[in-house]
Amino acid sequence: MIGRINHIAIAVPDVAAAAVRWRDMLGAEVSAPQTLPEHGVRVVFVTSPNGKVELMEPFGEASPLAGFLARNPDGGMHHICYEVDDIAIARAALEKSGARVLGDGSVKIGAHGTPVLFLHPKEFNGTLIELEQVAATGSDQQTR
Repeated sequence: MIGRINHIAIAVPDVAAAAVRWRDMLGAEVSAPQTLPEHGVRVVFVTSPNGKVELMEPFGEASPLAGFLARNPDGGMHHICYEVDDIAIARAALEKSGARVLGDGSVKIGAHGTPVLFLHPKEFNGTLIELEQVAATGSDQQTR
């Protein structure tokens, strides 16, 4: 079901400062910041030859990252994103097997403009999993 790792996300208290550190100290290519109000985050992507790291800071009062950073003030690994060909099929198979989709269970649009959903970390050894559809299939992408 899952494809390649799309990115690993790291929660940070200040995305601009983190981007400078990754760029200047590691020589990484860093994208421009992007604010995703519907997800409650501000992000930059760090690109390397074999993958991406997403640096995320909370945005807005209801940001899901606020609690994470309250427990981990310096930040830390937040989630792993895997690619899938059809997110509706993946969601149905996962729910059938007992996995819990976070939020209201509906697919959202992520930072890359593609359908995403998150799976409860209790099913995956404490790791939050994001699934991102990489191939448009015309499936039931927005509805549950």
